[in-house]
Amino acid sequence: MEHTFRLAEHFISINGEGQSAGELALFLRFTGCNLRCDWCDTSWACDKNAQHETASLSRIAEIAEDALSHGIRNVTLTGGEPLLQPNISEVIGKLSELGLQTEIETNGSVPLNDFCAEHRPKFTMDYKLPSSRMEQHMCTDNFQLLRERDTVKFVCASRGDVLRAKEIAEKYNPQCPLYLSPVFGRIEPAEIVGIMKEQQMGGFRLQLQLHKFIWPPEMRGV
Repeated sequence: MEHTFRLAEHFISINGEGQSAGELALFLRFTGCNLRCDWCDTSWACDKNAQHETASLSRIAEIAEDALSHGIRNVTLTGGEPLLQPNISEVIGKLSELGLQTEIETNGSVPLNDFCAEHRPKFTMDYKLPSSRMEQHMCTDNFQLLRERDTVKFVCASRGDVLRAKEIAEKYNPQCPLYLSPVFGRIEPAEIVGIMKEQQMGGFRLQLQLHKFIWPPEMRGV
């Protein structure tokens, strides 16, 4: 009997952030998250029992094969927190076997060790800064597992967040690109750029969430 997964939605759009920003991708969003960030923009999917489809591995493969037939080569697993889905490694493996470039958007609290062997995906890993009120849950051991193809994303809502991101980067020295992403409506991108210049943060990149400029910020399925 196949394992099943709580699939909240699936759609094709552009990647809004990370190293693949601007590229088309299939998005598979799963329900359930162990964190409750103050500024979360997908809080509707945080409860594991949020509206969802109970999808078998075969069903997910069917969705992925349809995307492939339309020229899609990237797939992003997101949530909620996708790595909390029981048996999610089966999904990662199947997507890899189908030839899709798999990226996991993970919240920084889930140990990545078990996902770094066969069929290792790309990770876009958040580090939750003070404004999220979730920093105490971060699994800092993950930093040593990240590689050049991965990304660390620091979502910033204040000057203090940006300064904390600098501290964390200096302490753990992750071997992958580092992105600063402003909380939409809470801090202006120009302010972050000013802090980057002031603090000589040449190792960081500012990244805006593209989808929130193309479509209404609260719009789902984009």
